[in-house]
Amino acid sequence: MRPPAKYPKWPFYLAGSLVAVGIAIAILLTITLPYYAVSPGPVYDTSDFVTVDGGHISENGELFFLTVSLKEANVFEWAAAQLDERVELAKVEAYRPPDVSEEQLRRESLALMSQSKQDAIYVALTKLGYEVTLIGTGALVIDTIPDSAADGVLEPNDIIIEMDGETVAFRSDVLSILAPKSVGDPVRVTVERIDGETDEFEVDDFELILGPHTDDPPKPMMGVLLDNNEPIVEFPVDVQIDSQNIGGPSAGLMFTLQIMDQLTPEPLTHGKRIAGTGSIHLDETVGAIGGIHQKVFGAIDAGAVAVLVPAGNYDEAVVAAAGRITVVRVETVDDALEFLETL
Repeated sequence: MRPPAKYPKWPFYLAGSLVAVGIAIAILLTITLPYYAVSPGPVYDTSDFVTVDGGHISENGELFFLTVSLKEANVFEWAAAQLDERVELAKVEAYRPPDVSEEQLRRESLALMSQSKQDAIYVALTKLGYEVTLIGTGALVIDTIPDSAADGVLEPNDIIIEMDGETVAFRSDVLSILAPKSVGDPVRVTVERIDGETDEFEVDDFELILGPHTDDPPKPMMGVLLDNNEPIVEFPVDVQIDSQNIGGPSAGLMFTLQIMDQLTPEPLTHGKRIAGTGSIHLDETVGAIGGIHQKVFGAIDAGAVAVLVPAGNYDEAVVAAAGRITVVRVETVDDALEFLETL
């Protein structure tokens, strides 16, 4: 009688090892670390977002605004980021404070974009000599942060119209009033609130004691997420900016330039591809933004000849560019215009 055939055992060991490795990888993919992988995001042509009544889109040259992509990092993405100069790892709280939900963060980001668009229209038309009326009517409370000074005192849909005796016309006024204050300081807040029974506005005063900021404890925080209350606006030119679902204030400078470009006979870009980033303010200054390292790489990938960056981000942008693109330091809209005239 022939003995039973013996099969080698190594294939079974190999198969078992591969299954174990596959299970381990699957588990690791589901484990996120307390970091965002920050990488270059899409680069957008501003002319696809801005429509100016009576304006024209330049046939040559583009004005791009830059974005970043945020993704919660797993073990593999964390390791990959160590090898990719385009990607940075940032602690989650650097972008989303511990007491702020993803939904609250999204609403705040969209509110920042809303103000940015309005400010861009105001600045662009004012620079071109148009008569513009923009009257703020207060800062609208979107939500409050748990365990903050405002929690349980202010309510969603409250309209802040005054702080410490100073008029609040826009959300930015709240930030300006809070800037010189310290943790533990009192602040008197006057709000308009709708009475639930009469549906009429009532004016209430509250005193809040500022607590430590969740991002930066030495700094004070009132603990509110704000938008502009609907302002009184009289723009002499109809300008529409469809920001889709993109949030944040950093497209403000480039929206401003695109509006001006559509209302100017000669293209501002002189046929060149220009990328840029930076928030815009009513006094025509350009504010620093986040993710400049990744945005510079986005500008390079888009084939831009130059990238406009806020003065506060300039040094970091130059390091990221490493001579691969011209980096232009911009403090005001005039700085951007003066550079474009040199093209």
